[in-house]
Amino acid sequence: MTDQLNRQLPPPEPMTRADRFRSEIVAGGSVRENAEDELAGGWRGALAMAAIIALFVWLATINLWWFMFVVGVVISVFFHELGHFLTAKWTGMKATQFFLFFGPRLWSFRRGETEYGVRALPLGAFVRIIGMNRMDADVEPGDEDRTYRQKSFPRRLLVISAGSIMHMIIAVVLLFVVYVGQGERTIVPEVVVGEAIPGLPAEQAGVRDGDRIVAVGGAAVADPLELGDAVRSYEPGDVVDVGVVRDGRELTIPVGLAARTDVPESDELFGTTYLGVSSFNPVTYVEHGVPAAAGNAIVDVVPTAWESTKGVLKALNPINILTHLDGSNDDPTTRPVTLVGVTGLSDDVGESEGFFGVLWLLAVLNVFVGVFNMFPLLPLDGGHAAVAVYERVREAMRGGRQRYFADVERLMPLAMGVVVLLFAFMFAGLYLDISRPL
Repeated sequence: MTDQLNRQLPPPEPMTRADRFRSEIVAGGSVRENAEDELAGGWRGALAMAAIIALFVWLATINLWWFMFVVGVVISVFFHELGHFLTAKWTGMKATQFFLFFGPRLWSFRRGETEYGVRALPLGAFVRIIGMNRMDADVEPGDEDRTYRQKSFPRRLLVISAGSIMHMIIAVVLLFVVYVGQGERTIVPEVVVGEAIPGLPAEQAGVRDGDRIVAVGGAAVADPLELGDAVRSYEPGDVVDVGVVRDGRELTIPVGLAARTDVPESDELFGTTYLGVSSFNPVTYVEHGVPAAAGNAIVDVVPTAWESTKGVLKALNPINILTHLDGSNDDPTTRPVTLVGVTGLSDDVGESEGFFGVLWLLAVLNVFVGVFNMFPLLPLDGGHAAVAVYERVREAMRGGRQRYFADVERLMPLAMGVVVLLFAFMFAGLYLDISRPL
């Protein structure tokens, strides 16, 4: 980091292609401004927008739940950037671009000093605020006072955190709608048999679809993971008493366990002890009035955010990524998942829980994205927030009389490492979502 404390930065030098690439990585979007005659419009822009609309219409005809979920994601991304944009305007910063998606411009127009539009790659969105850091040298001298880097610490922290704040607000609103319309989703600690697979031990012994499994060999079970662990504590060929509840009556069914052979021999589950059922935790809904729904929606964001934080740390662990890819790890809580996988899951949620189920899934996704985005790593918003906090601490150490500008360029190796890890996560998750859907 640098010890420069002067408000005025050194005169900018012309940006090379490499400089521009590094600056765009740190800024999270394009730093190149287009002239009026370079805007993407006319018949090409209209054709591009028509193609995007046609894709959404096609998706709606293929699967309504996928369509609903994808539209919800796009709206959430838009509001994320809207949070940055509105707070930047309110705090006196100059925002020159507001784009959905990345890559080449498909369509754009300018209103005032801001270019609005859509780009080709649906990998997110961005707002271009001038002067994010010392690397952003393409700033007119007269605009320096309107740069992000020259604003006060509270204003910088507000603007950079506004996207994640928007995600939390969206999550609260969605949970409120779900709680009022359907009730608060509560998982019942019971194991219900979704299917006793024909020809396998449980079905042959008399276990039926809809049975509630309460114990295996006398050990109580409350969820499918506990059921699997209990069964695998025995050896193939063992006969174990399975306690079930059927039509209100408790039954004990002796089941001769088998060895699992429905997975590849390279899979670590091959040959393990197998009961032969698919099971799930049932869900119940607690009805709320409007005040209770509003209060619970706000309160419930906190544990969801905590679980999301733990989920991010597990999913980004390179060891977990590798073990999922080689098939030695089947724990869904540590698996990298992309929007492709979550969109596929939305179909199951929509079929089982309907419109409100998809809204609940979108609420959880918004909390996850809001938490993930604030991890203190560049180029995430949390990385910019961490830089702002560091600058404020250094200013306080000097008495708080002059601004301190961090030398962000020194963090570029770390930022590039984060980008590589995110791409590895994305490609690994995409491979798993396609080859082994959730």
